[in-house]
Amino acid sequence: MTAKKADGTADVNTSPFTYERLYSLDALRGFDMFWILGGEEIFHTLAKATGSPFWGSIANQFTHPDWNGFHLYDLIFPLFLFLAGVATPYSIGRELEKGASRPQLVLRVIKRAAILILLGLLVNNGLKTLKSIDEIRFASVLGRIGIAYMFANIIYLYANRKWQIAWFWFFIIGYWLLLKFTSAPGFAHGDLTMPGNFASYMDRLLLPGKLYLGIHDPEGLFSTIPAISTGLLGILAGALLKTGHQHKGRKAFILAVVGVIFLVIAQVWNLDFPINKNLWTSSFVMQVGGLSLLLLALFYYVIDVLGYKKWAFFFKVIGMNSILIYISSKFINWNYATNGFFGWLGEWVGSPYNIVVMAICFIMVKWMFMYFLYRKKAFLKV
Repeated sequence: MTAKKADGTADVNTSPFTYERLYSLDALRGFDMFWILGGEEIFHTLAKATGSPFWGSIANQFTHPDWNGFHLYDLIFPLFLFLAGVATPYSIGRELEKGASRPQLVLRVIKRAAILILLGLLVNNGLKTLKSIDEIRFASVLGRIGIAYMFANIIYLYANRKWQIAWFWFFIIGYWLLLKFTSAPGFAHGDLTMPGNFASYMDRLLLPGKLYLGIHDPEGLFSTIPAISTGLLGILAGALLKTGHQHKGRKAFILAVVGVIFLVIAQVWNLDFPINKNLWTSSFVMQVGGLSLLLLALFYYVIDVLGYKKWAFFFKVIGMNSILIYISSKFINWNYATNGFFGWLGEWVGSPYNIVVMAICFIMVKWMFMYFLYRKKAFLKV
Protein backbone atom coordinates (compact mmCIF):
# COMPACT_ATOMS: atom_id res chain seq x y z
CA MET A 1 0.00 0.00 0.00
CA THR A 2 1.29 3.48 -0.85
CA ALA A 3 0.43 6.57 1.17
CA LYS A 4 -0.54 9.71 -0.79
CA LYS A 5 0.34 13.34 -0.27
CA ALA A 6 -2.33 16.03 -0.42
CA ASP A 7 -1.60 16.54 -4.12
CA GLY A 8 -2.15 12.85 -4.79
CA THR A 9 1.47 11.90 -5.44
CA ALA A 10 3.08 8.93 -3.76
CA ASP A 11 5.00 9.65 -0.57
CA VAL A 12 5.81 6.69 1.62
CA ASN A 13 5.31 3.04 0.78
CA THR A 14 3.75 1.61 3.94
CA SER A 15 4.18 -2.01 2.89
CA PRO A 16 7.26 -3.69 4.38
CA PHE A 17 8.93 -4.10 1.00
CA THR A 18 8.98 -2.39 -2.37
CA TYR A 19 9.20 -4.66 -5.38
CA GLU A 20 9.86 -2.28 -8.23
CA ARG A 21 13.15 -2.70 -10.05
CA LEU A 22 15.45 0.18 -9.24
CA TYR A 23 16.02 2.14 -12.43
CA SER A 24 18.81 4.01 -10.64
CA LEU A 25 20.64 0.77 -9.87
CA ASP A 26 20.80 -0.24 -13.53
CA ALA A 27 21.75 3.30 -14.53
CA LEU A 28 24.54 3.57 -11.95
CA ARG A 29 25.87 0.16 -12.95
CA GLY A 30 25.87 1.35 -16.55
CA PHE A 31 27.62 4.57 -15.57
CA ASP A 32 30.27 2.48 -13.83
CA MET A 33 30.74 0.18 -16.82
CA PHE A 34 30.80 3.12 -19.24
CA TRP A 35 34.40 3.77 -18.20
CA ILE A 36 35.34 0.13 -18.82
CA LEU A 37 33.44 0.37 -22.11
CA GLY A 38 35.98 2.94 -23.28
CA GLY A 39 34.89 6.18 -21.64
CA GLU A 40 38.29 6.76 -20.07
CA GLU A 41 39.90 6.67 -23.51
CA ILE A 42 38.08 9.87 -24.48
CA PHE A 43 40.07 11.77 -21.87
CA HIS A 44 43.34 10.02 -22.70
CA THR A 45 42.95 10.92 -26.38
CA LEU A 46 41.93 14.49 -25.52
CA ALA A 47 45.09 14.85 -23.44
CA LYS A 48 47.19 13.44 -26.26
CA ALA A 49 45.54 15.52 -29.00
CA THR A 50 45.64 18.84 -27.14
CA GLY A 51 48.76 18.48 -25.01
CA SER A 52 46.78 20.42 -22.41
CA PRO A 53 47.79 20.07 -18.74
CA PHE A 54 44.08 20.36 -17.86
CA TRP A 55 43.07 17.33 -19.93
CA GLY A 56 46.26 15.59 -18.83
CA SER A 57 45.33 15.94 -15.17
CA ILE A 58 41.85 14.58 -15.84
CA ALA A 59 43.26 11.71 -17.89
CA ASN A 60 45.58 10.89 -15.00
CA GLN A 61 42.50 10.22 -12.86
CA PHE A 62 41.71 7.40 -15.28
CA THR A 63 44.87 5.49 -14.40
CA HIS A 64 45.75 3.43 -11.34
CA PRO A 65 48.43 4.63 -8.90
CA ASP A 66 51.47 2.37 -8.83
CA TRP A 67 50.88 1.50 -5.16
CA ASN A 68 49.49 3.82 -2.47
CA GLY A 69 47.09 6.62 -3.33
CA PHE A 70 43.74 6.95 -5.03
CA HIS A 71 42.52 7.93 -8.49
CA LEU A 72 38.88 7.96 -9.60
CA TYR A 73 39.62 4.99 -11.87
CA ASP A 74 40.14 2.92 -8.70
CA LEU A 75 36.42 3.27 -7.95
CA ILE A 76 35.15 1.29 -10.96
CA PHE A 77 35.82 -2.22 -9.66
CA PRO A 78 34.63 -1.75 -6.04
CA LEU A 79 31.58 0.21 -7.20
CA PHE A 80 30.53 -2.76 -9.32
CA LEU A 81 30.92 -5.09 -6.32
CA PHE A 82 29.02 -2.63 -4.13
CA LEU A 83 26.16 -2.54 -6.66
CA ALA A 84 26.07 -6.33 -6.77
CA GLY A 85 25.42 -6.11 -3.04
CA VAL A 86 22.72 -3.45 -3.50
CA ALA A 87 20.89 -5.87 -5.82
CA THR A 88 20.93 -8.70 -3.27
CA PRO A 89 17.82 -7.68 -1.26
CA TYR A 90 15.95 -7.31 -4.57
CA SER A 91 16.99 -10.75 -5.82
CA ILE A 92 18.05 -13.16 -3.08
CA GLY A 93 15.92 -11.32 -0.52
CA ARG A 94 12.83 -11.54 -2.70
CA GLU A 95 13.31 -15.27 -3.24
CA LEU A 96 13.63 -15.71 0.52
CA GLU A 97 10.37 -13.85 1.03
CA LYS A 98 8.65 -16.06 -1.57
CA GLY A 99 9.53 -19.13 0.48
CA ALA A 100 12.82 -20.37 -0.97
CA SER A 101 14.93 -22.09 1.68
CA ARG A 102 18.27 -20.70 2.77
CA PRO A 103 20.20 -23.83 1.70
CA GLN A 104 18.65 -23.53 -1.77
CA LEU A 105 19.71 -19.93 -2.04
CA VAL A 106 23.21 -20.67 -0.74
CA LEU A 107 23.63 -23.22 -3.53
CA ARG A 108 22.45 -20.63 -6.03
CA VAL A 109 24.94 -18.10 -4.68
CA ILE A 110 27.79 -20.63 -4.82
CA LYS A 111 26.85 -21.48 -8.42
CA ARG A 112 26.97 -17.80 -9.40
CA ALA A 113 30.34 -17.41 -7.71
CA ALA A 114 31.71 -20.44 -9.58
CA ILE A 115 30.47 -19.07 -12.92
CA LEU A 116 32.11 -15.70 -12.24
CA ILE A 117 35.38 -17.40 -11.30
CA LEU A 118 35.32 -19.40 -14.54
CA LEU A 119 34.51 -16.28 -16.57
CA GLY A 120 37.40 -14.55 -14.84
CA LEU A 121 39.73 -17.34 -15.93
CA LEU A 122 38.45 -16.89 -19.47
CA VAL A 123 39.04 -13.14 -19.42
CA ASN A 124 42.54 -13.61 -18.01
CA ASN A 125 43.74 -16.45 -20.18
CA GLY A 126 41.49 -16.56 -23.23
CA LEU A 127 40.83 -19.82 -25.04
CA LYS A 128 44.44 -20.53 -25.94
CA THR A 129 46.02 -23.83 -25.00
CA LEU A 130 48.29 -23.47 -21.98
CA LYS A 131 51.25 -25.78 -21.56
CA SER A 132 51.27 -25.85 -17.75
CA ILE A 133 49.46 -24.55 -14.70
CA ASP A 134 52.28 -22.06 -14.17
CA GLU A 135 51.02 -20.11 -17.21
CA ILE A 136 47.52 -19.63 -15.77
CA ARG A 137 46.54 -16.51 -13.84
CA PHE A 138 43.80 -17.64 -11.46
CA ALA A 139 43.12 -14.36 -9.67
CA SER A 140 40.74 -12.06 -11.56
CA VAL A 141 38.31 -9.16 -11.24
CA LEU A 142 35.31 -11.42 -11.82
CA GLY A 143 36.76 -14.04 -9.47
CA ARG A 144 37.02 -11.50 -6.66
CA ILE A 145 33.48 -10.31 -7.32
CA GLY A 146 32.28 -13.91 -7.24
CA ILE A 147 34.02 -14.84 -3.98
CA ALA A 148 33.20 -11.60 -2.15
CA TYR A 149 29.61 -11.74 -3.43
CA MET A 150 29.28 -15.33 -2.22
CA PHE A 151 30.44 -14.69 1.34
CA ALA A 152 28.51 -11.41 1.62
CA ASN A 153 25.32 -13.14 0.47
CA ILE A 154 25.76 -16.08 2.84
CA ILE A 155 26.11 -13.60 5.70
CA TYR A 156 22.99 -11.81 4.41
CA LEU A 157 21.03 -15.06 4.43
CA TYR A 158 21.97 -16.12 7.95
CA ALA A 159 22.61 -12.87 9.84
CA ASN A 160 20.29 -10.04 10.77
CA ARG A 161 21.16 -6.43 9.99
CA LYS A 162 23.06 -5.83 13.24
CA TRP A 163 25.26 -8.84 12.60
CA GLN A 164 25.76 -7.82 8.97
CA ILE A 165 27.12 -4.50 10.24
CA ALA A 166 29.29 -6.38 12.75
CA TRP A 167 30.72 -8.58 9.99
CA PHE A 168 31.42 -5.49 7.87
CA TRP A 169 33.65 -4.04 10.59
CA PHE A 170 35.11 -7.42 11.55
CA PHE A 171 36.62 -7.99 8.11
CA ILE A 172 38.20 -4.56 7.67
CA ILE A 173 39.42 -4.13 11.26
CA GLY A 174 40.73 -7.69 11.33
CA TYR A 175 42.50 -7.20 7.99
CA TRP A 176 44.07 -3.94 9.24
CA LEU A 177 45.37 -5.57 12.43
CA LEU A 178 46.61 -8.60 10.52
CA LEU A 179 48.67 -6.55 8.07
CA LYS A 180 49.82 -4.20 10.84
CA PHE A 181 51.33 -6.96 13.00
CA THR A 182 52.59 -9.37 10.32
CA SER A 183 54.76 -9.26 7.22
CA ALA A 184 56.53 -11.43 4.68
CA PRO A 185 59.58 -13.24 6.10
CA GLY A 186 62.57 -10.95 6.41
CA PHE A 187 60.52 -7.75 6.66
CA ALA A 188 59.50 -5.71 9.69
CA HIS A 189 55.98 -6.22 11.00
CA GLY A 190 53.56 -3.84 9.35
CA ASP A 191 55.58 -3.57 6.14
CA LEU A 192 53.16 -2.59 3.37
CA THR A 193 55.52 -2.61 0.39
CA MET A 194 54.80 -4.97 -2.49
CA PRO A 195 57.41 -7.58 -1.51
CA GLY A 196 57.02 -7.12 2.24
CA ASN A 197 53.27 -7.10 2.97
CA PHE A 198 51.62 -10.19 4.41
CA ALA A 199 48.72 -10.35 1.92
CA SER A 200 50.98 -10.59 -1.13
CA TYR A 201 53.18 -13.10 0.68
CA MET A 202 50.16 -15.33 1.38
CA ASP A 203 49.10 -15.11 -2.26
CA ARG A 204 52.58 -16.24 -3.30
CA LEU A 205 52.15 -19.23 -1.00
CA LEU A 206 48.53 -20.12 -1.71
CA LEU A 207 47.72 -19.16 -5.30
CA PRO A 208 48.75 -21.60 -8.03
CA GLY A 209 49.85 -20.35 -11.43
CA LYS A 210 51.19 -16.86 -11.96
CA LEU A 211 50.48 -13.57 -10.24
CA TYR A 212 49.77 -10.47 -12.30
CA LEU A 213 52.89 -8.63 -11.11
CA GLY A 214 55.04 -11.66 -10.39
CA ILE A 215 55.21 -11.18 -6.62
CA HIS A 216 51.79 -9.59 -6.23
CA ASP A 217 48.32 -9.78 -7.73
CA PRO A 218 45.89 -6.84 -7.28
CA GLU A 219 43.02 -9.35 -7.35
CA GLY A 220 44.76 -11.81 -5.06
CA LEU A 221 42.98 -14.27 -2.80
CA PHE A 222 44.00 -12.85 0.58
CA SER A 223 43.04 -9.25 -0.16
CA THR A 224 39.57 -10.47 -1.09
CA ILE A 225 38.83 -10.61 2.65
CA PRO A 226 38.13 -6.86 3.00
CA ALA A 227 36.32 -6.89 -0.37
CA ILE A 228 33.59 -8.91 1.36
CA SER A 229 32.89 -5.77 3.38
CA THR A 230 32.42 -3.81 0.14
CA GLY A 231 29.74 -6.31 -0.87
CA LEU A 232 28.15 -6.17 2.58
CA LEU A 233 27.99 -2.38 2.45
CA GLY A 234 26.05 -2.66 -0.80
CA ILE A 235 23.67 -5.16 0.79
CA LEU A 236 23.03 -2.80 3.71
CA ALA A 237 22.39 0.07 1.29
CA GLY A 238 20.07 -2.08 -0.82
CA ALA A 239 18.14 -3.20 2.27
CA LEU A 240 17.61 0.45 3.23
CA LEU A 241 16.27 1.30 -0.23
CA LYS A 242 14.06 -1.79 -0.39
CA THR A 243 12.26 -1.30 2.89
CA GLY A 244 9.19 0.89 2.55
CA HIS A 245 8.90 2.50 5.96
CA GLN A 246 10.73 5.73 5.12
CA HIS A 247 10.31 8.50 2.57
CA LYS A 248 12.50 7.94 -0.47
CA GLY A 249 14.12 11.34 -0.11
CA ARG A 250 15.12 10.50 3.47
CA LYS A 251 16.73 7.27 2.28
CA ALA A 252 18.86 9.22 -0.19
CA PHE A 253 19.80 11.65 2.58
CA ILE A 254 20.87 8.79 4.90
CA LEU A 255 23.03 7.27 2.15
CA ALA A 256 24.68 10.61 1.48
CA VAL A 257 25.40 11.36 5.16
CA VAL A 258 26.91 7.92 5.76
CA GLY A 259 28.94 8.34 2.56
CA VAL A 260 30.47 11.58 3.86
CA ILE A 261 31.23 9.96 7.23
CA PHE A 262 32.95 7.08 5.46
CA LEU A 263 35.11 9.49 3.47
CA VAL A 264 36.22 11.26 6.63
CA ILE A 265 37.08 7.95 8.30
CA ALA A 266 39.02 6.94 5.17
CA GLN A 267 41.24 10.03 5.35
CA VAL A 268 41.96 9.47 9.05
CA TRP A 269 42.64 5.75 8.58
CA ASN A 270 44.85 6.57 5.62
CA LEU A 271 47.37 8.09 8.04
CA ASP A 272 48.06 4.65 9.51
CA PHE A 273 46.85 2.24 6.81
CA PRO A 274 47.29 3.90 3.39
CA ILE A 275 44.51 3.90 0.81
CA ASN A 276 45.70 1.21 -1.59
CA LYS A 277 43.61 -0.58 -4.22
CA ASN A 278 46.33 -3.20 -4.77
CA LEU A 279 45.90 -4.42 -1.21
CA TRP A 280 42.22 -3.37 -0.90
CA THR A 281 43.18 -1.81 2.42
CA SER A 282 40.56 -0.99 5.02
CA SER A 283 40.96 2.73 4.34
CA PHE A 284 40.38 1.94 0.66
CA VAL A 285 37.14 0.13 1.61
CA MET A 286 35.98 3.25 3.44
CA GLN A 287 37.07 5.57 0.59
CA VAL A 288 35.31 3.68 -2.18
CA GLY A 289 32.39 2.87 0.13
CA GLY A 290 31.83 6.55 0.80
CA LEU A 291 31.99 7.47 -2.88
CA SER A 292 29.72 4.55 -3.80
CA LEU A 293 27.13 5.64 -1.24
CA LEU A 294 27.22 9.22 -2.51
CA LEU A 295 26.79 8.12 -6.13
CA LEU A 296 23.95 5.78 -5.21
CA ALA A 297 22.26 8.56 -3.23
CA LEU A 298 22.58 10.95 -6.18
CA PHE A 299 21.31 8.50 -8.82
CA TYR A 300 18.52 7.26 -6.55
CA TYR A 301 17.37 10.77 -5.68
CA VAL A 302 17.43 12.13 -9.23
CA ILE A 303 15.96 9.05 -10.91
CA ASP A 304 13.74 7.25 -8.40
CA VAL A 305 12.74 10.15 -6.15
CA LEU A 306 12.46 13.10 -8.55
CA GLY A 307 11.57 10.86 -11.49
CA TYR A 308 14.10 12.15 -14.04
CA LYS A 309 14.81 8.93 -15.95
CA LYS A 310 15.18 9.74 -19.64
CA TRP A 311 18.75 11.08 -19.35
CA ALA A 312 19.87 7.80 -17.75
CA PHE A 313 18.59 5.48 -20.49
CA PHE A 314 22.01 5.52 -22.19
CA PHE A 315 23.58 4.11 -19.02
CA LYS A 316 20.72 1.70 -18.29
CA VAL A 317 21.30 -0.06 -21.62
CA ILE A 318 24.92 -0.67 -20.56
CA GLY A 319 24.00 -1.66 -17.02
CA MET A 320 21.54 -4.34 -18.11
CA ASN A 321 24.32 -6.30 -19.82
CA SER A 322 27.38 -5.33 -17.80
CA ILE A 323 29.00 -8.77 -17.54
CA LEU A 324 28.53 -9.43 -21.25
CA ILE A 325 30.20 -6.21 -22.30
CA TYR A 326 33.04 -6.84 -19.88
CA ILE A 327 33.92 -10.21 -21.43
CA SER A 328 32.92 -9.35 -25.02
CA SER A 329 36.42 -8.30 -26.11
CA LYS A 330 37.42 -11.97 -25.93
CA PHE A 331 34.98 -12.74 -28.74
CA ILE A 332 34.53 -9.49 -30.68
CA ASN A 333 37.19 -7.32 -32.30
CA TRP A 334 35.70 -3.95 -31.39
CA ASN A 335 38.51 -1.95 -33.01
CA TYR A 336 37.88 -3.72 -36.31
CA ALA A 337 34.13 -3.07 -36.03
CA THR A 338 34.70 0.60 -35.19
CA ASN A 339 37.04 1.14 -38.12
CA GLY A 340 34.59 -0.65 -40.38
CA PHE A 341 31.70 1.63 -39.44
CA PHE A 342 33.46 4.91 -38.72
CA GLY A 343 36.98 4.76 -40.14
CA TRP A 344 35.95 7.23 -42.84
CA LEU A 345 34.92 9.72 -40.14
CA GLY A 346 38.33 9.60 -38.50
CA GLU A 347 40.02 10.20 -41.83
CA TRP A 348 37.68 13.12 -42.56
CA VAL A 349 38.41 14.78 -39.19
CA GLY A 350 42.15 14.25 -39.52
CA SER A 351 44.97 14.59 -37.01
CA PRO A 352 45.14 15.18 -34.08
CA TYR A 353 41.44 15.00 -33.15
CA ASN A 354 40.72 11.89 -35.19
CA ILE A 355 41.80 9.79 -32.20
CA VAL A 356 39.19 11.53 -30.00
CA VAL A 357 36.46 10.98 -32.58
CA MET A 358 37.38 7.32 -32.93
CA ALA A 359 37.36 6.86 -29.15
CA ILE A 360 33.78 8.17 -29.11
CA CYS A 361 32.83 5.99 -32.07
CA PHE A 362 34.33 2.96 -30.30
CA ILE A 363 31.88 3.52 -27.44
CA MET A 364 28.94 4.05 -29.77
CA VAL A 365 29.56 0.79 -31.64
CA LYS A 366 29.52 -1.11 -28.36
CA TRP A 367 26.44 0.76 -27.19
CA MET A 368 24.54 0.06 -30.40
CA PHE A 369 25.32 -3.63 -29.95
CA MET A 370 23.97 -3.53 -26.39
CA TYR A 371 20.95 -1.52 -27.48
CA PHE A 372 20.15 -4.22 -30.04
CA LEU A 373 20.33 -6.83 -27.26
CA TYR A 374 18.25 -4.60 -24.99
CA ARG A 375 15.49 -4.33 -27.62
CA LYS A 376 15.59 -8.12 -28.04
CA LYS A 377 15.49 -8.53 -24.25
CA ALA A 378 18.65 -10.62 -24.45
CA PHE A 379 20.58 -10.30 -21.20
CA LEU A 380 23.47 -12.36 -19.86
CA LYS A 381 22.37 -13.47 -16.40
CA VAL A 382 24.90 -14.94 -13.98
